[in-house]
Amino acid sequence: MARLSRSQRPAGLGGISVILDCCEVYKNPFCRGSRPTLKGISIVISPSVATKTGVTAKRAFNFNAGPGALPLPVLERIREELLDWRGSGMSVMEMSHRSKEFEGIIADAEQRLRGLLGISEDYAVLFLQGGGSMQFTMAPMNLCLPGKPVDVLHTGMWTAKVIAELKKGIPHHIAASTEPEKFTRVPRTDEIKFSPEASYVHICSNNTIEGTQWHDMPHAGSAPLVADMSSDIASRAIDVNKFGVIYAGAQKNLGPSGTTIVIIRKHLAERADKNLPTLLQYRTHIKEKSLYHTPPTFAIYIVGLVLEWLESSGGIAAMEQRNNTKAKLLYDLLDEGKFYSGPVEKSSRSKMNVVFRVAGGDEAIEKEFAKQAEAAGLVGTPGHRSVGGMRVSLYNAVTLEAVEALTSFMREFQRTRG
Repeated sequence: MARLSRSQRPAGLGGISVILDCCEVYKNPFCRGSRPTLKGISIVISPSVATKTGVTAKRAFNFNAGPGALPLPVLERIREELLDWRGSGMSVMEMSHRSKEFEGIIADAEQRLRGLLGISEDYAVLFLQGGGSMQFTMAPMNLCLPGKPVDVLHTGMWTAKVIAELKKGIPHHIAASTEPEKFTRVPRTDEIKFSPEASYVHICSNNTIEGTQWHDMPHAGSAPLVADMSSDIASRAIDVNKFGVIYAGAQKNLGPSGTTIVIIRKHLAERADKNLPTLLQYRTHIKEKSLYHTPPTFAIYIVGLVLEWLESSGGIAAMEQRNNTKAKLLYDLLDEGKFYSGPVEKSSRSKMNVVFRVAGGDEAIEKEFAKQAEAAGLVGTPGHRSVGGMRVSLYNAVTLEAVEALTSFMREFQRTRG
């Protein structure tokens, strides 16, 4: 990569590197827009440089379960546009959500999501608040039909929270549960017993705490399938047309915390009683294009950047292949011996959240593993507080380099402890 020598650097730039023809170097759509220029030279801060004084940024390998890692090019783009979004003289954080600038941002994010996931015009795409947890209540409020229960496929803590909300007055039926197996797998087809006339069927497509994932979606018959995809949306190809509703908190694969994506068949939104609180009706947000009240503008902006990054990285097919490679690398290590062990049945293993125990579940050794991992720049490895052990999240923005660094650390830790 061509760089100017110190004597060639423009005055006043301090430790910032001047990179010639960066758009040609990176072949990346993120290298465009309102970058400052000097006589045709694009000025960018090197990914390893955080400040104008030339201080090297410390970037950890981030395996947190959520909020999770964001792509480095997206973070750089945010930094670049933070004070002045594309010549507007404003940060996105300062914009009116009624402005033409923000209306363009949210429309662009919607169209990119539609393109990546193949979402037809039969569906509305909404950017809401309240996280996935708000949908535990909002979905039944809007979708339940009189005398027809909600069927739930119970696979862990997140479906348990759904059931807890339904117990507050919504008829429901547990169509299958793997709780007797401590949620170490998802239900098999022959174990699922749907109601004759369910309002809808609820699943959690990927269980972050238990480390399980539906690799083949259940067939719900005539009942709409409602899926909580908070932790695996956009990580693999899906047929959106098989679902009535898909919802996902953005903070794992699509952006930061603060906004929740809801993809809903438009006709299903008309089930809701019009006497429901206005804010809790899907039809309200469909009619107002997610602008009924002030939305989480900055989070939606970042979601749009992440979707643009996904496009530039080859789309969903390329991301799925990359995620398969990362997961295989880690699971192959777990399967090598007894020092590391994974409790999840192989057919249900999550490619997003890998859970395992160290030294047979020795808590002292597991704490030492997490401590040494963090010291090595590998953050977010402890398991959820409710189950213990270890958990490594492999969301889209987690690089293969990060997983290779982790597996190298694990081999060395086993060598010294095993």
